[in-house]
Amino acid sequence: MAKPSSRQELVDYALRRLGAPVLEINVADEQLDDILDDTIQHFQERHYDGVIRTYLKYEFTEEDIKRGTEYNPFFQAGITTTMNTYPGASGPTVNKFVENSNYIQIPDHIIGIENVMVPPSATGGNSYGFGGIGILGPGASPYSSGFGYLGGMGGFGGMDMTSMYMAQAYLSTYNFLANPPAIIRFNKRQDRLYLDINWNRLSAGDIIIIECYRALDPAHFCQIYNDSWVKKYLVAAVKKQWGQNLIKFTGTKLPGGIEMNGRQLYDDGVRELEEIKQDMSSAYELPPLDFVG
Repeated sequence: MAKPSSRQELVDYALRRLGAPVLEINVADEQLDDILDDTIQHFQERHYDGVIRTYLKYEFTEEDIKRGTEYNPFFQAGITTTMNTYPGASGPTVNKFVENSNYIQIPDHIIGIENVMVPPSATGGNSYGFGGIGILGPGASPYSSGFGYLGGMGGFGGMDMTSMYMAQAYLSTYNFLANPPAIIRFNKRQDRLYLDINWNRLSAGDIIIIECYRALDPAHFCQIYNDSWVKKYLVAAVKKQWGQNLIKFTGTKLPGGIEMNGRQLYDDGVRELEEIKQDMSSAYELPPLDFVG
């Protein structure tokens, strides 16, 4: 099958590339499963085709609000309920280290989070904002003189491009100051999204929008099994494992004078994997976000 569309077809493809069925590939089925899982994980975490940018809606529950307001050092003066001991802390100073619990659980297929849109009141904004999910009231307009956002900018009828640009820049600056973005912390190995906002202004039923990257599941998007990078990486990884299995037999003479050379197979696999990873970094990996400060 030149275009694998399942796990088994991809494994069979890799074995054929290494010489099967003419040669016996000395790699156990369990090892093949592990190698394939590692390949898919590497593809999802590093390749731009392994993830998709998406938006998730989350509705707060009473349990979320209770946990988020137990101890929030950003907006709460003191500890009013049970302290959360910092994980891993030990020794006589364990009670001196406390971690806030203002987080929500995130599905493990979320690779990264870029932005979270929260009610403006939770970040210090007001009901007249545009940031997050705060919207002006019915009939209100940001351009009306009653709100004073663009006061002194003149009418909009027949406005030239320069004046329009200045008006939009003014509106954008006001929106940023009136409705600052939510401060968030996220680590994909933790499956927790920490929201450093004023949880005391949230209530059950409030909704946030999470802008994030979700890993594609090959069980639903089988084109992943036919990705050129996935196929090359899997073949090289299986070759490395094959060589590693045969290293202890290096120098063993087979019938006909053939000598096994597991070390050469292993070294070839390692070299090919390094080349493929370098190719990933230069051609397929999403560039890191710049920090501006």
